[in-house]
Amino acid sequence: MIKLKEKGSLIVISAPSGAGKGTIISELLKRDNKGRWLSVSTTSRKIRTNDIPGVTYNFVTEEEFKTKIKEDYFLEYTNYSGNYYGTPKEYINEKLNKGIDVILEIEIEGASNVKKIFPEAISIFILPPSLKELVRRLKKRGTDSDEKIIERFKKAYQEINEVTKYNYVVVNDNVEDAVSKVEAIIKAEKCRVDKIEEVIIDTKEEEINQLLMDEKFRNDD
Repeated sequence: MIKLKEKGSLIVISAPSGAGKGTIISELLKRDNKGRWLSVSTTSRKIRTNDIPGVTYNFVTEEEFKTKIKEDYFLEYTNYSGNYYGTPKEYINEKLNKGIDVILEIEIEGASNVKKIFPEAISIFILPPSLKELVRRLKKRGTDSDEKIIERFKKAYQEINEVTKYNYVVVNDNVEDAVSKVEAIIKAEKCRVDKIEEVIIDTKEEEINQLLMDEKFRNDD
């Protein structure tokens, strides 16, 4: 008897600002909202006009964030562009043990920290189709000044060069295709040899001989 591990997968998804990882994750959850769960990160950054508290992020002050650090509230945390971002420990193991895949939308440093704790985590890096398209997407947001866009682009360029630290890379030139590729990665990972929980061979020799002699078995081609 062969059993596959029923434990969920921890999926780390990172991308430079403007690559579209948020959109991809939203689509992944729409396709399977029972078998996948997004761990909402906590941040000290200011709320933007398109943010939904508790959905986009859990928003706290910098002081509150530092208090949570002292309370060992986070699985990992980092300071990115002057703001704190962290992954709450709460519910992650509970979901994984129930066979639910947990998605973490985190930055590169946070992803590296998670891999140290969960070496089996699936890490996926989302790339824009080109640097020109990345600039266009950053400008399209309409929420940042030109100086901020330049800063974000420089940061994104640095992050793109960290792609080799990840297990997989997906180019987001078309959202539908990118989501399908991420889904294919998740499904393929569940078929890995190390996902086999146990192989139980308990058939006795006389039973094997009987099986080989069975008329139905011999005629079953």
